[in-house]
Amino acid sequence: MRTFSLSQRLTLVFAILLFASCALMGWMQVRTSTQYSQAVIQQLSSNLAQHINQSYPLLGKDGLNKDSVRTLFDHLMSVNPSVEVYLLDKEGNIIGDAAPDGHIKRQRVDLAPIQAALNEQKYPVYGDDPRSIDSRKVFSVAPMLQDGQLRGYLYVILLGENYSALNNDAHFNALLKIVLISISLVALLGMIVGGLAFRWITRPLRDLSRQVHALEMGGIEEMQTMAALPLSNEKGKDEIGLLRQGVISMARRIAEQWHRLSQQDQLRREFIANISHDLRTPLTSLHGYLESLSVMSATLSEADKKRYLDIALGQSQKVGALAQSLFELARLEYGVVKPQKEQFSLAELLQDVFQKFELAAQTRQQQMLADIQPGLPLIDADLGMIERIFTNLLDNAIRHVPEQGTIAVRVWKEGEKVLVQVSDNGPGIPQELKEGLFVRPSIASQSRLRAGGLGLMIVRQMLQLHGSDITLVEKPECGACFRFALPV
Repeated sequence: MRTFSLSQRLTLVFAILLFASCALMGWMQVRTSTQYSQAVIQQLSSNLAQHINQSYPLLGKDGLNKDSVRTLFDHLMSVNPSVEVYLLDKEGNIIGDAAPDGHIKRQRVDLAPIQAALNEQKYPVYGDDPRSIDSRKVFSVAPMLQDGQLRGYLYVILLGENYSALNNDAHFNALLKIVLISISLVALLGMIVGGLAFRWITRPLRDLSRQVHALEMGGIEEMQTMAALPLSNEKGKDEIGLLRQGVISMARRIAEQWHRLSQQDQLRREFIANISHDLRTPLTSLHGYLESLSVMSATLSEADKKRYLDIALGQSQKVGALAQSLFELARLEYGVVKPQKEQFSLAELLQDVFQKFELAAQTRQQQMLADIQPGLPLIDADLGMIERIFTNLLDNAIRHVPEQGTIAVRVWKEGEKVLVQVSDNGPGIPQELKEGLFVRPSIASQSRLRAGGLGLMIVRQMLQLHGSDITLVEKPECGACFRFALPV
């Protein structure tokens, strides 16, 4: 069976069911025909026993008239060999018969069918066959009265032993012929019609199977081709149609996931290239100044040596800060870091962060402003993460805002959240960098163009751990404006 196709298996099962149905229908037809013919015979011969009882004096004053019984049986056998006549007493016991020796299998006949035949006109009615242990046959019966008293019954089996012997052979031959003809016709028609029907029915499934095989052999190109197939909006589609719709939907999801994976792989490659660029610049500078100190140590003055060492130390700090940022970003992206939430005052935290950048702002002659709405409620967040968010945003602003620029932080309550906005009057963010600002650092960050770098990526990851996000607000009067919300 496993080597057959689906349409072949369906055709075979269909043919087997038709064969079984044909055999069952043949048996039912023969049985129904037999019951009908027996009912007709019983109805036509319903008065036979009464006629015999009236025509032949079977009971005499001394009981059974054996001469009349013998004459009756001889006459009936010559006229109708299929009938068998029995005399029964009031209890149904056989008291007279003309059966050959050894043919009587039981000496008593159940009276219930006899009473039913005398009281009802519903045919066929089956009674016990004295020549069989368990067989029942149609009969005709008449009560035998003497002086107005019931003495017994004249019980006539209409289809006797001789008829049954001949009829069984005829029925068997007729049934065998009918069944063979029916099975032959069903086999022929079933295999032809069933094969064509099931081949037509399974055609969409075969087409779908070929498409799935093409997906297996063709790769992502075939997947994208299937994903481009239209989805039908028809209601009440069959199971194969629904399966095809499901395969197309699955192909679309796989194609979309493949596209996203390709984009992520491209971003990963760009990220590695950008980080390599960011690392190469300070490392090259660090290596150059250390090499200068090593080669020209004897000719350099103490002031030059100190300047070279200070520059090398600054470049090494940049490398260390970048490595720390990469490590922190990796921990955030892989879910290693979980926020430890507590309630605290955002105004007090912002004041501490301002103090940390006060010296750097003064050095660049920059002004830092805070606009905090009075009566702010305590926020429920991770204190260290929120401090790091403010640190990254302010550090990013100080580095990109020119001297004598302004950096403003506004905090206010709106609904069930506290909104924070960090803005400056610097050069702003170029349009080509806005789309990937929070996704990846750009090589252009090393030029005069401004970009977010790892700092904004870390900010976004930390805010997402708090169920929030950061957005870039378009304001003509501001260089760059970032806004996010914190839970109360």
